[in-house]
Amino acid sequence: MTLAIYPGTFDPMTLGHEDVVRRAYQLFGNVIVAVAEGHHKKTMFTLKERMDMAREAVKHYPSVRVESYSGLLRDFVVAQGGNAIVRGLRAVTDFDYEFQLAGMNRSLMPDVEAVFLTPSTRYQFISSTFVREIAMLSGEVDKFVSPYVAQELQRKVTQRKAEEA
Repeated sequence: MTLAIYPGTFDPMTLGHEDVVRRAYQLFGNVIVAVAEGHHKKTMFTLKERMDMAREAVKHYPSVRVESYSGLLRDFVVAQGGNAIVRGLRAVTDFDYEFQLAGMNRSLMPDVEAVFLTPSTRYQFISSTFVREIAMLSGEVDKFVSPYVAQELQRKVTQRKAEEA
């Protein structure tokens, strides 16, 4: 049985991420959405908040679970018994980085395959960075995230603006 690991910071989980989860579920059946602690990035949401959003997004898939990890992805994949790492590709600009990352991961985990999935064309332009920016500037994000995530974004933006005041 193949276990696919879909790692990311998911800050926040977008409809593009959800689409990649759906595709991975259809291909592999068993998927772990691995939410990175994000030590190298300053995230808008806490690890717990990002995990809650991811759990909400995958609740309809019985064999998809959400776990957090810190440190090397390799250590997490090995500990979980993963056979594949799923990465989403939106554009050519993603490919160069992901190709290099896949090469490094293959060196660290020769028995684990890198699988690149492209989201539906209606989600290919969505990025968490853009979604956060739009939300911070009081724009509408409903087309890019689930209702739950939109609500969490609104809460976080209101909280941040209150802290700045």
